Amino acid sequence: MKEPDMNQHASLAPESDYDTIRAAIRYLSETGPDATDLKRFARALGLTERQLTDLFRRWCGLSPKSFAQAVALDHAKSLLRERASVLDTTYEVGLSSTSRLHDLFVTYEAMPPGVFRAGGAGIDMVWGVAPSPFGLAVVTATEYGISGLGFADAEMSVEDAFADLANRWPNARFTRDDARIAPLVAPVFEPGRWSSEHPVRVVLIGTDFEVKVWETLLKIPCGQATTYSSVAERIGRPSASRAVGAAVGKNPISFVVPCHRVVGSSGALTGYHWGVPRKRAILGWEAGVVSAAH
Repeated sequence: MKEPDMNQHASLAPESDYDTIRAAIRYLSETGPDATDLKRFARALGLTERQLTDLFRRWCGLSPKSFAQAVALDHAKSLLRERASVLDTTYEVGLSSTSRLHDLFVTYEAMPPGVFRAGGAGIDMVWGVAPSPFGLAVVTATEYGISGLGFADAEMSVEDAFADLANRWPNARFTRDDARIAPLVAPVFEPGRWSSEHPVRVVLIGTDFEVKVWETLLKIPCGQATTYSSVAERIGRPSASRAVGAAVGKNPISFVVPCHRVVGSSGALTGYHWGVPRKRAILGWEAGVVSAAH
C-alpha cells in the first residue's frame, strides 16, 4: 500500500455542503445507488452535474456514484463481511500499525466512577462550536481533553445540542469559549492531520460498563463496522448485547468514539443519537478517507 495522501480527501468543506449532503442522502434513500442517474440526481439537488461532482469530491473525495454506493442502506453488510475478526485483528495489530494509517488516533483517560455518579460536580468544562463536515460540531472539554461532541443543524440548534451534552453532567460548570475549542476540534475532521504522534485526547465519563464499551469502540478501524453482539463478546459479556446497545447510544463523544461503526447483525443502520442520515453520511465520508489512503 502506498503512503496515503490525506490531502486528497476534503478537510473542512463549507458548512453549507452538509445541508446538500443530507438532501442527497434523502434522494438516494428513495432511488438507491444502482438507479442513480447523475443528471437527475444533480437536478434534484438544484445543481449542475459539474457542481454535483465537485461537491462530493470536495466533501468526501468520492464521485457521486461512489458516494451513493458508500451510503447505500446495505453498505454496512459489506463492511460486516469480516465482522467476526474485526476486533480480534485490531487487538493483534495494535493501534499504531501501518494498517491503520488512515485512522484517527485517540488517547483517552477515564474519569473516576465517582465523578459520573456526582453528575460532574467539581469539574470545570469549556464548550464551544466549530465547523465540521457533518454540520456544526458542538463540543465540551475538560483539561484532560474532549468530553463531549455532538452536532447542530437546521433541525437541532446549537443551544439544544449543547443542552443534550451538558445534561449528562448536570453539576459540572460550563463556560463557552469557541476559541479554546477550535484547536481541539480541527484535527478531528482533517484526515491530513491524523497521526499517532499527535493523537486526539478525550476523557470518558460514564459507568464502568459504559467506559468498557466505549474503549472497545475505539478499536474499530475506519472503514469497517462491527455488531453489538461482537462488542458484547469482546468485553466478556456475550449475553449483554442490549446493554451494549444502550451504552453505544449514550456515547457522549460522537465520531471520535466511533459508535457509528456499530450496526445490527443484519447490517441495518440502527438508531444513531444524532440521526441515521448523519450516520450514513459519516460512513460515506469515511469511505472517502479509506479510498484516499490506498
